Amino acid sequence: MAGHSRWAQIKRTKAVVDAKRGAVFTRLGREIMVAARGGADPAGNFQLRTAIEKAKAARVPNTNIERAIAKGSGQGGGGDQFEEVRYEGYGPGGVAVLIESLTDNRNRAAAEIRLAFSKNGGNLGETGCVGYLFDHRSVVRLAMAGLKEDALLEGLLVLEEQGGPAVLGYELESEADAVIGAEVFGAFEDLEALQDGLRRLGWPVASWEHRWIAQTPCPLEDPADLARCLRLLDALEELDDVRSVTSNLEADEALMQAAFS
Repeated sequence: MAGHSRWAQIKRTKAVVDAKRGAVFTRLGREIMVAARGGADPAGNFQLRTAIEKAKAARVPNTNIERAIAKGSGQGGGGDQFEEVRYEGYGPGGVAVLIESLTDNRNRAAAEIRLAFSKNGGNLGETGCVGYLFDHRSVVRLAMAGLKEDALLEGLLVLEEQGGPAVLGYELESEADAVIGAEVFGAFEDLEALQDGLRRLGWPVASWEHRWIAQTPCPLEDPADLARCLRLLDALEELDDVRSVTSNLEADEALMQAAFS
């Protein structure tokens, strides 16, 4: 019986993982379809090239990618109904939450997002109610083990001196106290130029994206508020129409551990 219980647990766990992977594939497929409206050739469509790179990083099968490009570019039908919609609201403790969605039904998406907020102690607000608390930035990730901060600074200065886009900041990435790379931030409209410029410096670009970044964090010290806020963010992430969820939540590591336990 113990073996049977263990097998049942493994199957349940695998089902959850498979379901989450399927949801990621669906979201990335929608991104490709929307991007492909601007042309089916990635070489001449930076938005499509970006969506494809994200899909490949998530190990989306090539057949799925090709099918999404065909639909989005009008060759397979079904790509034009998806639209990008932004939703904003507040979570427990006054945490600002910004949601990007790709949906073919605004009413359904809004209803599901509103329900997630109300079930988890938050409130869906009007467009613009928290958007001013975030900056929409270009982010390029460099995969450079052992990168030295001085070398990064020198390279970024060279990039600007060569007429490249302005760099608005950077963060070193560490793992087990060892630097494994960096994220470089630029203006929203400079994503293509920023990643091209970093490549010209001979640096290995691992990925690039547009990302919402909170200007001012909202610290939570109440464990109950933190737990509810984390449940809200998880509930929003699980919705099919949701593309991304960003908040200005801030909490220390010990409190986060306690909230998850």
